[in-house]
Amino acid sequence: MASADLRRRLGAVVLAALCACGAAAAAAAAPDPLPTREQVRAAAERLRADPHMPGTRTEKSLRFKPRDEDEDKKKADSDAGSLDWLRDFAKTVAEGARWLIWGLAALAFAWIVVRIHRWMRVRATGGRPRGEALPSHVGSLDIRPETLPDDIGNAAATLWQRGQHRAALSLLYRGALSRIVHLHGVPVRAASTEDECVALAAPRLAPGPQAFLARLVGAWQLAAYGGRLPATADVLALCAGFAQNLGAPAEAPPAADGVPA
Repeated sequence: MASADLRRRLGAVVLAALCACGAAAAAAAAPDPLPTREQVRAAAERLRADPHMPGTRTEKSLRFKPRDEDEDKKKADSDAGSLDWLRDFAKTVAEGARWLIWGLAALAFAWIVVRIHRWMRVRATGGRPRGEALPSHVGSLDIRPETLPDDIGNAAATLWQRGQHRAALSLLYRGALSRIVHLHGVPVRAASTEDECVALAAPRLAPGPQAFLARLVGAWQLAAYGGRLPATADVLALCAGFAQNLGAPAEAPPAADGVPA
């Protein structure tokens, strides 16, 4: 019985030791409890009071400001609104330019039609528009038949032989203009130049009279603008061939008093 009682006691001791070891292992494995807020604040105060710890330092750094999509949208709408007037202005200018081009094109077409119509009238009436009065002067020269002598060639030769050279050439040129206008229907106008008169007379004169007119006009230009007189033989030849090449007046005008200059 003694041995049985001893075994019971040893088993109780072993069981108590095992329980103690399990409790100690469980306590060691369990995590430490979290500190409270007051404990954290107290620990921070102790750290700040420690003279070996560095003080507080403030640092600044640059960073991009986050974009506000609403503000970007408002700005875009504002920019678009501010450009509306420019867009409308450009549209108005473009529309006006289009109408202006059409108007200019219509005016140009009308001008061409008028010019063609006038040209056809001139062609139909022999070079001068119907109803247009014959010029009385070409420049400052009077080309009316009644202001010229009957025999222009002889009168011009008389003036030349008297030494009135410019008056003789002026009479020849005036007489030539009067004959091509009144006898040959050349459409000379008051502002026509010498070269224009020769060109206008070319289709209406035969080759001989055309060449004679060109020589006569050349002699007049040499004296009037070049300050040089042609040779006497050339002038007298023009006087002698005047009636033969440019014809006589259609009806005898009244005799002029004296020889016109």
